[in-house]
Amino acid sequence: MTDTEPDPIELTSGFLRSLALFHIDEALAVVGEDILYENVGLPAVRGKKQFRRAMRAFNSGPVRFDAEILHAAVRDGIVLNERIDVLSIGPLRLRFWVCGRFEVRDGQIVVWRDYFDFFDCTKAVVRGLIGLVIPSAVKPINSLTRGSVVALPGTN
Repeated sequence: MTDTEPDPIELTSGFLRSLALFHIDEALAVVGEDILYENVGLPAVRGKKQFRRAMRAFNSGPVRFDAEILHAAVRDGIVLNERIDVLSIGPLRLRFWVCGRFEVRDGQIVVWRDYFDFFDCTKAVVRGLIGLVIPSAVKPINSLTRGSVVALPGTN
């Protein structure tokens, strides 16, 4: 990392915050042309064009994404973050644990790989359905959209 390159943890946290705020163009500004995006166990997305399409599709309609970063560490441009992600589909809120691995080169995210437990996601669906009747069943998170994360360089 040089003095002109952003801190990789701030870069990846700001990237996730931009996605949570539906600021897709801001998020895309820090993604490399040959990005590899993978939710392990699901098909990978390769290249900025496909990534753009996936993010726009995912962040449209009634679907919302948010996250709370619990821990983050960096070494040699590799950022690991432990998060609680929340996917909201209309009133249904799915809250589950994720470990993200980002590779940052020359100030660009070139790999984003998320690891999660399918059983934990299944439990999130059950909790989310219960939460439709008993809202307190789905715990709130310290949301990225509350401004606790540094914004991407050159953004407000």
